[in-house]
Amino acid sequence: MKKIGFLSFGHWTPTPQSRTQSAADALLQSIDLAVEAERLGIDGAYFRVHHFARQLASPFPLLAAIGAKTRNIEIGTAVIDMRYENPHYMAENAGAADLIAGGRLQLGISRGSPEQVIDGWRYFGHRPVEGEDDAGMGRRHAEEFLELLGGKGFAQPNPHPMFPNPPGLLRLEPHAEGLRNRIWWGAASDATAAWAAKLGMNLQSSTLKFDETGEPFHIQQAAQIRAFHAAWKEAGHVRTPRISVSRSIFALIDDRDRAYFGRGGQEQDQIGFLDNATRASFGRGYAAEPDVLIEQLRKDEAIAAADTLLLTVPNQLGVAYNAHVLEAILATVAPALGWR
Repeated sequence: MKKIGFLSFGHWTPTPQSRTQSAADALLQSIDLAVEAERLGIDGAYFRVHHFARQLASPFPLLAAIGAKTRNIEIGTAVIDMRYENPHYMAENAGAADLIAGGRLQLGISRGSPEQVIDGWRYFGHRPVEGEDDAGMGRRHAEEFLELLGGKGFAQPNPHPMFPNPPGLLRLEPHAEGLRNRIWWGAASDATAAWAAKLGMNLQSSTLKFDETGEPFHIQQAAQIRAFHAAWKEAGHVRTPRISVSRSIFALIDDRDRAYFGRGGQEQDQIGFLDNATRASFGRGYAAEPDVLIEQLRKDEAIAAADTLLLTVPNQLGVAYNAHVLEAILATVAPALGWR
């Protein structure tokens, strides 16, 4: 069995071809898609966070709205860029959204990826400390966030408060019990996967990974998952961690599917550079008739190693079509591969 969720970047474009013409369209349709996905039996609704872009950015209002409109589906991110985050304010927002959702948040966080503007986190008031780069700052913010989610009091109370306080040092409120165990780290390297395991975070491995060996993407990603498991075991954590991978997968079952995705072009991994020194491998997409798709996916070692699969969806094609895409995977692919 495997949990299956969708991952939306929440693009909007004011062009005739797009079903999401505005930010309001992207947000409201994200809620509608989560509701429809829950009806279909999809396990999770996840959203990417990008700043300074025509995409979803501030995640907690959206997650809270979905939490209020649904009952069972997991609600998460993949990922929140921690270079931009104030850990204290984020802990309050996350706690509130998780309580509204009844404990269903699954928050993916990370040091972030190349953004639309140069050092955009500076506009949010953040600066690396001496001897630290922006990636280190993101990891520091993440560690502070994890500490706050633990719920331990740390703030000295006012001796003459406006409202009565509980005894001892005060923590941030509202506190969401158990959310600390539902934080995931989006790792692009084996080393950061091991770091996440040491801190007791779950692992999100996306469609991009640092090219560390020159092997096919799914083989490198499977090796990363093994490194994560080894580090988790060495750290001595009691609970079983979760691991997700993301893929673009389309079952071609009608003329719309063939028109949108039946022309090929995604059958091979791609190599690119995130900056002047960082070579990255971008995983292939899958689009084929269901019987062909099943055989292709059997060979993906990273999907086999993960307990959760996030299907990236083309949100600008609208809620109805994306629900069709998800239902096609559930009906024609998942049972044959033992995911359902």
